[in-house]
Amino acid sequence: MYRRELEGCEKILGPDHPDTLTGIGNLAVVLESQGKYDESEAMNRRALRGREKILGPDHPDTLTSVGNLASVLESQEKYGESEAMYRRELEGCEKILGPDHPDTLTSVNNLAIVLQSQEKYDESEAMNRRALEGRENILGLDHPDTLTS
Repeated sequence: MYRRELEGCEKILGPDHPDTLTGIGNLAVVLESQGKYDESEAMNRRALRGREKILGPDHPDTLTSVGNLASVLESQEKYGESEAMYRRELEGCEKILGPDHPDTLTSVNNLAIVLQSQEKYDESEAMNRRALEGRENILGLDHPDTLTS
């Protein structure tokens, strides 16, 4: 169904329309969940290029594409590339949303995970503590995201 949606969007709206780019991103997420990492990576890169071109590098939707690409790279154990993408996402979220926004704190958490995968434990711990403290302050002690941290 996502492929059908994407085909229709490309035909009617064009390959660079924001709705088409959202369709590409949605398909990429589904492909990743199916373990089709190479195809997901290609679709995520396509969505990212399009969003950078149309929306700019710091638009929230562009940052979502950066995070989605980081995720699939992490799934492929391409930790260095994944870390770079998560750092880019975090920097953009801090700039656009602020350091304490829930989406920024999710970026902090995601970076902590990939740092842990690379055995960068001190930095991972610092990021996890930042995410926990921020979530406690913003979301409260009993929020599911706080408890995840």
